[in-house]
Amino acid sequence: METRKYDAIIVLSDGSIPFSLSKKLFIHIQQPLGEFPINSFKSRIKLSRINAFFCNSQFTKSFIDKGYNVKSLVIYPPVEIFRKEVKKENIILHVGRFRVKNVKTEDYKKQSFMIEMFKRMVKNGLKNWSFVLAVSVSEKDREIFNALPEKTEGFPIKFLINHDNRKLWDIYNRSKIYWHASGFGEDLTKNPEYAEHFGISTVEAMGAGCVPVVINAGGQKEIVENGENGFLWDTEEELINRTFELVRNSKLREKLSYAAQERAKVFAGDRFCREIKEMIAK
Repeated sequence: METRKYDAIIVLSDGSIPFSLSKKLFIHIQQPLGEFPINSFKSRIKLSRINAFFCNSQFTKSFIDKGYNVKSLVIYPPVEIFRKEVKKENIILHVGRFRVKNVKTEDYKKQSFMIEMFKRMVKNGLKNWSFVLAVSVSEKDREIFNALPEKTEGFPIKFLINHDNRKLWDIYNRSKIYWHASGFGEDLTKNPEYAEHFGISTVEAMGAGCVPVVINAGGQKEIVENGENGFLWDTEEELINRTFELVRNSKLREKLSYAAQERAKVFAGDRFCREIKEMIAK
């Protein structure tokens, strides 16, 4: 993507208003922000020079518009999808970081929660299926992470740790169902950052033919159309029941798999660059 030399796009992560001499200034915000230091005269002057705010989801936008008293644009992030014809296996997949720095919750991506849900399904009769967690783990979190596999002993649960994109695409394409639970059990009014701000891994999974069964929160509900290309859930029982429905009904699963692939295309291709160019040209 090319922009004119007098255009600046700044990614904002802490709520502070940047200073720029660019003739056009665009602020990109990728997550809900808790603080909006815009009450000073200096901040208001800076704010008046910004041509547009744009966010990665309607979820993020809902907080940004209120905090800055603006009408931001939503430009969904670019997502690469890769579907190859390989035999699908009885795999429920989750992809995500194990933890991130400065997050106060002990189960940020709810991996421990999903492990317990899968174990419950096995105890309730699920057979010949496995749960794979493809996670990135930093060295500082390795000691804490090492306690997680101990919870899976005796169950068909596997971890793929810090795999490269090629191996991730392989497991995406071999899996049938995709789980994501970020934000479950959290007060998302007080801590909206605990929900998925958009959900790139969900789109990647859908593009590879996985049927998403993801929490009805954050950006996930902008990606998945419930009952049309996957399922959204609010409770433990809904997560388990929807997953069992897909396990037991192969025709439904295949139908939703195809629909999920079609839905993923909405977020792929050159759409992102085109929408950025359109915003700058206004």
